Amino acid sequence: MKVHAEGWTFLAGATILLVGSLIFLYFNIESKIPFWLWLPCVVVLLGLSFNFYRFPKRKQQSTDPYAVLGATDGQIVVIEQVYEPEVLKCECIQVSTFMTIFNVHAQWFPVAGEVTYTAHHEGRFMSANLPKSSVENERSSIVIQTENGQHNILVRQIAGAVARRIITYAEVGEQYDTDEPLGFIKFGSRVDLFLPLGSDIKVELGQKVWGNETLIAMLPSLPKAE
Repeated sequence: MKVHAEGWTFLAGATILLVGSLIFLYFNIESKIPFWLWLPCVVVLLGLSFNFYRFPKRKQQSTDPYAVLGATDGQIVVIEQVYEPEVLKCECIQVSTFMTIFNVHAQWFPVAGEVTYTAHHEGRFMSANLPKSSVENERSSIVIQTENGQHNILVRQIAGAVARRIITYAEVGEQYDTDEPLGFIKFGSRVDLFLPLGSDIKVELGQKVWGNETLIAMLPSLPKAE
């Protein structure tokens, strides 16, 4: 386990501030009661902060071009057929994963392939477990064309009620594998996957999933053009 690169600045600042407050209380307040009352709070706050920015090393061994892996850690909150109006403009199967502050907030590429589209949208900061957060909240959209060229997969990073920053590493025209990091969302969020109709969904509502490990779905195999 290591700390994600996106967290070092925040963690350094938080550590200096919190430890500094302890030093101030200890040396400038005659009574040590405030120091001892604040000490466990500092330990808990720093523990939660480091836990939030943890970045587990996960090596995906699957080479099946039709497998869709979890893009992030969390709980499945949506599995439904929807019309995706932004870029795919067709009926899809939406599979959404909601993250609490206790989940790893890094994202991985769910499929290997070429990024053909990226866009960031300003928006609201409603709770990310609400259905309309997918189209009204601050969000980033990434489309990946699978290696065999048969499918376009849309990944949508969504900010939540507490989240205020979405980081996306994907660049249009670049090829990525499932082991590579896609981005990071700070402080509570959600990730939507939009998959083609006919995909065999392998997860259930309420199921806990892990990024770059859990098999979310198997994409349909299309007949080869003659």
